Amino acid sequence: MLVNGLRMGFLNFFGQLPDNLMSEESDSLRTSPSVASLSENELQLSKQPGYVCSLTEELITKAREELQEKPEWRLRDVQALRDMVCKDYPNLSTSLDDAFLLRFLRARKFDYDRALQLLVNYHSCRRSWPEVFDNLKPSALTEVLASGFLTVLPHSDPRGCQVVCLRPDRWIPSNYPITENIRAIYLTLEKLIQSEETQVNGIVILADYKGVGLAKASHFGPFIAKKVIGILQDGFPIRIKAVNIVNEPRIFKGIFAIIKPFLKEKIANRFFLHGSDLNSLHLNLPKSILPKEYGGTAGELDANAWKEVLLASEEDFVKEFCRPLPPSSSLLQDTTMVEGITSEVQGDDSIRGVKSQLYSCY
Repeated sequence: MLVNGLRMGFLNFFGQLPDNLMSEESDSLRTSPSVASLSENELQLSKQPGYVCSLTEELITKAREELQEKPEWRLRDVQALRDMVCKDYPNLSTSLDDAFLLRFLRARKFDYDRALQLLVNYHSCRRSWPEVFDNLKPSALTEVLASGFLTVLPHSDPRGCQVVCLRPDRWIPSNYPITENIRAIYLTLEKLIQSEETQVNGIVILADYKGVGLAKASHFGPFIAKKVIGILQDGFPIRIKAVNIVNEPRIFKGIFAIIKPFLKEKIANRFFLHGSDLNSLHLNLPKSILPKEYGGTAGELDANAWKEVLLASEEDFVKEFCRPLPPSSSLLQDTTMVEGITSEVQGDDSIRGVKSQLYSCY
């Protein structure tokens, strides 16, 4: 503890020195295989504002109990993860500021190794699926956002979870491919995870499958399912606390048969199928936070409000997702990626298999 305290003291002190002196001192204080890459990381880090905790006392207590987060050790833990990135992945083009790295520590309950793997997976999936992540900004998705396919309810659930509402019936496949829906979902998650409250509490998904038939379901095959679930489970720093499915037709049995093999047991157990029984839904999500479309008392569902929130963040997304990225081979040549995140080619056999499963449930 004494050594760690002295080390952090030195880091805090030298953080106030000019850049040229800070780089020299940082080289002696951190372990990194590349002085050049470390200097670049340090330059990037020096431009970031210092971390200021926005959590309430109640959430600090919750983070301590559920995430093993200790406020007195928080910056030490962030520094440990930062050092691991510089040492093990010096070519990983990533933010190293406190607030960004905290997302990954919280998502993996401050297990350094698992947080590092999650960070690497996060960048791996962004580079392995260009159809989703290239030019990812709200203005490029106005048609999806205006369709009502996705929104975030204005009120959180009793546990403090934000509620993401998905309505696949609003998607018309002839207008744009299913990857545009996935882009909108990812954009929403990126916006939500900026909140420290969401990092601690997590999110809940409410998916309404009313009117979804074979034609739409066939677009969501094993290739898409594996990629999406791989990102949500192992490639994004967010905690999914529950997935509530309502108005699912018979065809959903086929959809879930495609999804389930890729789900971890913990996540699979958080799926709740309510059918058309809104009373069942209200056991998980109270009426007070739900729109009247789902038997709630919170007014009509307004998809436009979330669209405006995202459009107001256009500049942030342009800065993060619309700049050229180095080739994935140069960044992640030593990376062991989690199954489900790596790039694959969808074959005819997969498509035939999906359709046979869906037809059997019809």
